[in-house]
Amino acid sequence: MRPTPRSCRRLGAPLLLACLLPAPAFAAGTGIDPADTAWLLTATALVLFMTLPGLALFYGGLVRTKNVLSILMQCFAITAAVSVLWLLAVYSLAFGDGGSWQPWIGGLGRALLAGIGADSVHGHIPTSVFVMFQMTFAIITPALIVGGYAERMRFSAMLAFSVLWLVLVYAPVCHWVWGGGWLQRMGLLDFAGGTVVHVNAGVAALVAALVLGRRRGFPDTAMPPHNLTMTVAGAGMLWVGWFGFNAGSALAADGAAGMAMLATHIGAAAGCLAWMGCEWVVFGKPSVLGIVTGMVAGLGTITPASGYVGPLGALAIGASAGVVCFAATQFVKRTLHVDDSLDVFPVHGVGGMLGTTLTGVFAATGLGGAGLAPGVGIGHQVLVQILGVVATLIWSGGVSYVLLKVLDAVIGLRVTPEQETEGLDLALHEESGYNL
Repeated sequence: MRPTPRSCRRLGAPLLLACLLPAPAFAAGTGIDPADTAWLLTATALVLFMTLPGLALFYGGLVRTKNVLSILMQCFAITAAVSVLWLLAVYSLAFGDGGSWQPWIGGLGRALLAGIGADSVHGHIPTSVFVMFQMTFAIITPALIVGGYAERMRFSAMLAFSVLWLVLVYAPVCHWVWGGGWLQRMGLLDFAGGTVVHVNAGVAALVAALVLGRRRGFPDTAMPPHNLTMTVAGAGMLWVGWFGFNAGSALAADGAAGMAMLATHIGAAAGCLAWMGCEWVVFGKPSVLGIVTGMVAGLGTITPASGYVGPLGALAIGASAGVVCFAATQFVKRTLHVDDSLDVFPVHGVGGMLGTTLTGVFAATGLGGAGLAPGVGIGHQVLVQILGVVATLIWSGGVSYVLLKVLDAVIGLRVTPEQETEGLDLALHEESGYNL
């Protein structure tokens, strides 16, 4: 039966009213917020995009031609290995209930993601999305360490170290800060990974560089990046992907995510300009390598603060990152002659320490931040931030050193001098990055 004009008029008002009413905020009967879920799905893809292809291309362009494929291979292998380990046990160790061990490590109650189904909810998002989002952080952290031992570590040793480091270093520190551990209980502010990711990876990279020793010819032989175009392309991907890294850590599509995204962008831009300015003054010319490294320094330094500070705080933190990380890079390589091949410690390690400490200052409402906990002053918060940095530095540095020494004794860490001269691409993978 066709509707009559009169029946249409009777239905018109209710239909119009229904269209004007706001849609329900949560999916019926689940407690899931579709907007938050959609944003976290997007942010998860962005963070994975940071490692593959972002970090892989960024690092790949920085090494010599004969080692480019080894870097890409390492990033891919770490991504795959960490993903499986995250499922097997590491997610549970980082975010599970540890019982009496809860201040230090989670339990194995969520091993193999037991009890997590399509209807499981973490806050206002599906637990599966939270698991996947946190997995991308666990992937990029050991991948960052690659830059510390690039061009001289055996592939088997790299894989073994990354796997053991994820379980023994990343999982505990992640639990301390984000999984209900002792640093979180003390009130440490680390929005997206200043300690968990950047200090953790930076210190491990420095230890790896010291244990393995310098590349043959360093520092007397020039070892310039073989493809800065590739590096700049990877840097651009990192800049974009970092919005998922920081703004996604709000775990919601809200004002905190929006401010984190703005702070992230301002921090990166300020880091670029500050590093470029330092090079211009010291060396007389600004470089492409310098401006992209300054960007990464700005991003790493703003990461712990991104959800707690305002735009002016982000500007100050990003600018300080460009200056401090530039100075740290020069000191580590030119003064100490430490062969941290791709500057992981002076950029990520020092940047993470600086950003985590300054979060305690610029999070204060008087400086445009989101505010500290009731009754907590800037001085107390800075002390908590420093404690978080020192604890991460000691644990990551100590365990990384032991792991590397044990692996060196069991399987050997470093390729032979002949393999290093030939290049890891051919020596370890029987492939070449360029066939021209």
